[in-house]
Amino acid sequence: MVRVSTEHLDVVIVGAGLSGIGTACHLERELPDHRYAVLEARDDLGGTWSLFRYPGIRSDSDMHTLGYRFRPWSSATALADGPSILSYVRETAQEYGVAEKIRYGHRLTRASWDSDTQRWTLEIPGHEPLTCSFLLMCSGYYRYDQGYTPDLPGLDRFGGTVVHPQHWDPELDYTGKRVVVIGSGATAVTLVPAMLEGDGSGDGGAGHVTMLQRSPSYVLSIGRTDVVAETLSRFLPRAVADPLTRAKNIAQIIALYQVSQRFPRFVRGLLRRAALAALPAGYDVDTHFNPSYDPWDQRMCMVPDGDLFRSIRHGRADIVTDHIETFTETGIRLRSGQEIEADLVVTATGLNLQMFGGAEVVVDGEPVHLPDTMAYKGMMLSGVPNLVYMIGYTNASWTLKVDLVAEYVVKLLRHLRDRGLGVAVPERDPDVEEAPFLDFGAGYVQRSIDDLPKQGTRAPWRLAMNYAIDAVALRRGRVDDDAVRFVPAVTHAPEAQRAAG
Repeated sequence: MVRVSTEHLDVVIVGAGLSGIGTACHLERELPDHRYAVLEARDDLGGTWSLFRYPGIRSDSDMHTLGYRFRPWSSATALADGPSILSYVRETAQEYGVAEKIRYGHRLTRASWDSDTQRWTLEIPGHEPLTCSFLLMCSGYYRYDQGYTPDLPGLDRFGGTVVHPQHWDPELDYTGKRVVVIGSGATAVTLVPAMLEGDGSGDGGAGHVTMLQRSPSYVLSIGRTDVVAETLSRFLPRAVADPLTRAKNIAQIIALYQVSQRFPRFVRGLLRRAALAALPAGYDVDTHFNPSYDPWDQRMCMVPDGDLFRSIRHGRADIVTDHIETFTETGIRLRSGQEIEADLVVTATGLNLQMFGGAEVVVDGEPVHLPDTMAYKGMMLSGVPNLVYMIGYTNASWTLKVDLVAEYVVKLLRHLRDRGLGVAVPERDPDVEEAPFLDFGAGYVQRSIDDLPKQGTRAPWRLAMNYAIDAVALRRGRVDDDAVRFVPAVTHAPEAQRAAG
C-alpha cells in the first residue's frame, strides 16, 4: 500500500469574501514564498456581495474606505450597489492572482491545533484534511445559511408571502403589491425605496411599501456620488487623488463618530432637523426618526441622496412605529389596533452571529470555549496559537480594520520566518479585567454577546474601534510585545513522502 502525506500549507485563509480576498492579496504582494489556499464553503467568491440578492443591495459605508487601500475604488460613486462591489472583488482577485488559489465547496468544520507539530489540522467534509502552520479566519461573524427572524405571532395564518432578505428569490414578483418591510436597520431602509423603483420581476415596482419598526434608527442622507472625489480625479492623477479621497473620508468617519459620542444632544438635534427638512410638513419625526439611544450607540443608517425620505414624500412609502400583535390572513394587526394589509412581508429583522463560520476550534485536544478567551488587538485569542480572525469596524467601513490586520499578519509571519519561530500565542494577563467583546447596541450583537470572546479594559486587550489609533498601533507597534509568547519552530520531514505498508 502506498501512503501519501496530508497536504500542508503555510497559511490557510477561511472565506473568500471581502476580507479573505483582501488578506490573500496582501500575502501575494508581501510574502510570495508562503504557500496558501483560500477555503470557500460556497461556490462563489464575494461573501456578502454574492450571497445577498435583495432589491437595492448596496454598501452602507462609502466605497473609498470600504475598498482596499492597495487597490482604491476608482468610481466617484460613494454608496455602490452590490453587483458593482462584487465585480470589484472579482477583479481584485484576478489581478493579484488570488482567484486560482480559491477552493470552492470547502467548508471548514473543525480546526485542531497540535503543539508538538505546531500545525493546524483542518477537517473539510468531502475532502481530504489539510494541515497548515497559520490559520486566518476571514468568514465574518454572521451565519450565511440562516438569517434572524423573531417570533412572529400568527405567522402561519398569513395568506401572503414571507421572505427574509438573506434568502431572497430573484424571481419573486412584487409588482404592484402591498409590501411590509419589518425592521429599521440598513437592510430595511435600503429595501423600501428600492422596491418602489421597478425591478420587481414585472413592469414596475411595488404598489406601496410600509416599513414597520418597533423602534427607529438614525437615518442620515449622504450624496450617492462623492463630489470631492470626482473633483480631485478630474485635476489630479489617481495616485494622488485616491489617497486624498480616502484620507478625507476616514477623517469624516472618525469626526462624525467622535462628535456623536461626545456631544450626542447636538448631533441628535442636527439629525432631527435634517429629517424634518427632508419629510413632508407635519410629519411625526419624533416618533419615526428619533431613537431612544444616542447617535452611534448603534450603527447609523446612510441613505443615498435621501431616497428613503423621497419615497415617503411621494406617498408611496410610509413608516409605522408599533409592535406586532399578530399576523392575520391578510396582513398584520398591531398593538395599537391598526391593521396593515399586505401581499408580501419582508422580515428585515437582522442576522445571526456565528464566529469562524461555525467551525469548532480545538487546541491540544481541548475545545476552545470562546467566552473563556480574551481578544488580543481585536484579531487573536488568548491561548489560541497561530490563529488570526478578521472582524471589521462597527462604526466605520469594515475593510479599514481588515486591511490593518492583514498588514499586521504579514509582519507577524515575516517575524516568525526570519527568527526561526513556529508559534505565536497571546497569553492572557490576569490583571486585565474583562469587558464585553463589542460595546455596541445592535440586536444581533446583544443576542450573542455571551457566546463571544471577551475584551480587556486596556491595550492590547482593548478594542479601539478607531482607525487612527489602530493604524498607529498595528503599523508601528512591535510584533513581539509582552502579551505574546513565541516558540521556536520544530523541524519537519519533507512534506511529500511515500511509504510502503
